Amino acid sequence: MGKGLKAYKDPQFLNSREARILRILSEYIAPESKFRSQGVYHTVVFFGSARIKPDDDTYGTSRYYHAAHEMSYKLALYSKELKEETGENFYICTGGGPGIMEAANRGAREAGEKTIGLNISLPFEQHPNPYISDELNMEFHYFFMRKLWLLYHAKAIIVFPGGFGTFDELFETLTLIQTKKMAKPNISVMLYDKEYWSDLIKFNKLVDMGMICKEDLDIFHFFDSVEEGLTYLKPRLKDIIATVDHFI
Repeated sequence: MGKGLKAYKDPQFLNSREARILRILSEYIAPESKFRSQGVYHTVVFFGSARIKPDDDTYGTSRYYHAAHEMSYKLALYSKELKEETGENFYICTGGGPGIMEAANRGAREAGEKTIGLNISLPFEQHPNPYISDELNMEFHYFFMRKLWLLYHAKAIIVFPGGFGTFDELFETLTLIQTKKMAKPNISVMLYDKEYWSDLIKFNKLVDMGMICKEDLDIFHFFDSVEEGLTYLKPRLKDIIATVDHFI
């Protein structure tokens, strides 16, 4: 009689409904272990469309790719400066796919820094871009676990134009800050291209209709150029990294 198959080695069981909690726990524990082993405790996260291409300007959006690439490159260089000055640095982190995510990972890679990609398995559109560091390239099944790790170490969120996925990430972030579920009240949430966002979302109308408070508009900040964004973000990054402790 042969040996029985151990439950934790049984792929049929591990992929069953009953083992769902084990899969969820795996997507919590494994990324935490990897981040700790790589010394990742601070990140700057880029959100934005996966559909934007650097060399296709059919919709006039290639400029967003190039701006994200430039901003990530310059932030990665600033991370090196911060490491020399304070002993602390940060990593550029994205959802790991193409478009704006690729641009941000590419910028950090070209600056000579490790860069993080937290991918999600989807039937189309999403595949790891080639600029993610191998040791920080992860894939998730559950959106909510991916979002947890996108935000947990984040010290700034930079949101470029995008569609449903970008809106989902942006508004979940704003809700967590508004409801004080994110223990980083001074985190910077930055939206690139004020005209784009203001045309799509009438933020002031939400205030006028009593749907949000006027103070809620202070949760995020618009910027229209890389230099403007860097001027706003750099001192805030330095301050928040000095005050938030993820070692505990």
